[in-house]
Amino acid sequence: MSSTRRVVVFVLIAYAFSWLFWVPDALIAQNLWDAPSSVRNLLAGPFNLGPWGPLFAALVTTAVFGGWAGVKSLLKRGLKVRLGKWWWWALLTFPVLIGGSLGVAILLGSPIPDFPMLAQPIALPIALVWIFFLSGPLQEEFGWRGYAFEHLRHRLTSLYAAIIAALMWGFWHLPLFFIPREDIYYNRPIWGLLLTTLLVGIILAWLYANTGGSVFAAMVGHAMFNWSNVVLPTLENDTAALILFGLYALMVVFILWRYGSKTLTGRQPDAVTQDS
Repeated sequence: MSSTRRVVVFVLIAYAFSWLFWVPDALIAQNLWDAPSSVRNLLAGPFNLGPWGPLFAALVTTAVFGGWAGVKSLLKRGLKVRLGKWWWWALLTFPVLIGGSLGVAILLGSPIPDFPMLAQPIALPIALVWIFFLSGPLQEEFGWRGYAFEHLRHRLTSLYAAIIAALMWGFWHLPLFFIPREDIYYNRPIWGLLLTTLLVGIILAWLYANTGGSVFAAMVGHAMFNWSNVVLPTLENDTAALILFGLYALMVVFILWRYGSKTLTGRQPDAVTQDS
């Protein structure tokens, strides 16, 4: 089966798994289903398994088409922690962009917001660890970058592969817009999330590509993106949020100018052996 078809199978499994848990929760939230209290509590609690869909789909699809060797290869890319200088890019790109946009907004006259997380410095590393393992990076990056982008870039340019994987990632969140949540992403129009996942997805694919296919690098970048949005109230300021979109776009332009759209690495495509 071709790489593209494998990605289709992966996406169908990822969406089916996640939406199996999210859609009923959305129906309850919209008063379209009077579910038993036990079901309500399960879906509304921390044990809702919806976020794990991409990881589950990546492992299942890899096992079906690549066997145990493929699964081991995928998991090894999640443990590829020798990133060299790319540690700095993974750790600092999103804090600089998100913090910088808020700083520019303040310089342009926006009021200085409260920073409740900074008042509790001990909570900052705890929040980062929680986010890394339980709030997106681990659940998602093996799927969107480690599986979808990895397979699509063998058929398409890396830019097109990154865009497609990012759009899959963005639309995957759709049911969450119908469930009351504290996350600010879901309390704004959906186009904001889709534009963000598109631009951020290209940046994460760039980190992944330049670290030899390290899912770990993408997870670190994703964790710093989520963590920065928790620590810095940038998205709560309309001016800062618009500036942030501009900075994301400038970052993508820089990547394409410096590293090229073909591989996002500045190098010619290498011969790649499919491992899943």
